[in-house]
Formats: sequence, C-alpha cells, structure tokens
Amino acid sequence: MNSRTVVELLFSETAEIMAPLGGTSKRALDIIVALLALIVFGPLMVMIWLIVRLSSDGPGIYAHPRIGLNGREFRCLKFRSMVRNSNERLAELLASDPQARLEWEQTHKLRNDPRITPIGWFLRKSSLDELPQLFNVLKGEMSVVGPRPVIAAEIERYGAHALDYIRTRPGLTGLWQVSGRSDTSYAARVALDVAYVRLWSLGRDVEIILKTVPAVLLQKGSA
Repeated sequence: MNSRTVVELLFSETAEIMAPLGGTSKRALDIIVALLALIVFGPLMVMIWLIVRLSSDGPGIYAHPRIGLNGREFRCLKFRSMVRNSNERLAELLASDPQARLEWEQTHKLRNDPRITPIGWFLRKSSLDELPQLFNVLKGEMSVVGPRPVIAAEIERYGAHALDYIRTRPGLTGLWQVSGRSDTSYAARVALDVAYVRLWSLGRDVEIILKTVPAVLLQKGSA
C-alpha cells in the first residue's frame, strides 16, 4: 500500500466525522497569536522575501504539499531555502552516496544538504523560513501548536498512530520543536505528536508557545 493510498484511506474514514482538536478555543488562540505575530514580524518577512528573491533564482516563498486535519492535503508555505532544481540535486546525491541515502530514509533530513542555499541555511537554523505558515494558520490549514506537518510519504511511519496525527491541524510549533527538534529520533517525534494530541489542553498550547521563543533563540536541535 503506497503513501497516497494510506492518506486516501484515512481521509475517507474520518473526513466527515472528525472535529478539530480543541474546537473554538484552540482556533481563537490560533487567530489571535497569528495576527499578533504578523504585525510584529511583517516588516521582517518582507525583508526576508526580498533577500531570498535577489540572492538566488526562484520565488521568495514556495508551497509544499503536506497532510493536515482528516488527511486533507494543503499547501504549506515557507520562505524558499533551496536551489530551484532541488529534486534533481537530491536524486543525484542519494544515488551516489549510500550514507546520505540511509540518513534520508531514517529521518527525511540531511545534515549536509547540497540543496540548501547560503541564506537558506540561516533561515532554517533560525526557523525564520517557517514564518509564512502564519498565513496557513489564519486560513485554518494549520494551528500555532500541533504535530510537525508531514508529507504523504511520511504518514506510514506513524503506523497505528496516523489517526492521532490527523485528529488535529499540524502546528507551526509543537512538543517536537521544544524537545530537541532534530536531536530527537523520528520515533521520538511520533511519540511526542501522539502525546500532544492525547493530552491536549489550551494551557499546554500556551506553555508550548512560551517555550518556543527560547528554543528558537538558542537554536536547540535545529537543522
């Protein structure tokens, strides 16, 4: 069963019956935090967009398909941190470097990623590349706090916990981001996502938001 089949199966079984985690209280927090963040970071976002556009060929912001609430696919926004032909670069690397291929299979990340631009390394290290996701939050595709948004190919790695993942909107931040980020294993990441969903409370969302600020400033586990 391929990843697309898994996503379609999850969607067909849950799309009409699963209400968003936290209901109106979580959604209200999302809107308030996203609007305040856009006011504070708006000028910085414009500056980053200009730098990305002028520093390398390609758009300033790109949209990548991710899996959201009830298995619905949405376009997750980020400042572009990779070269334009990133897919070809990745295919070439994985075909020629067994160690890189193993790392990719285990984590879907590469510590020495040849696709990332010089400004892209800084944006990822500082998490500034994710600021455009504030618009995803306002549109109701994401939440300020939730599981890390995943691509269709990753949903199988959640196994029986995939239903926990699609019970809520993916988050701009979450337990994974304040618990070591790239220093944690993928299995630990799944466990943190499941714990967040099953033990959700509005107070915990506020706590995670407050912890995100020092986690980002200290760049703990970023990659």
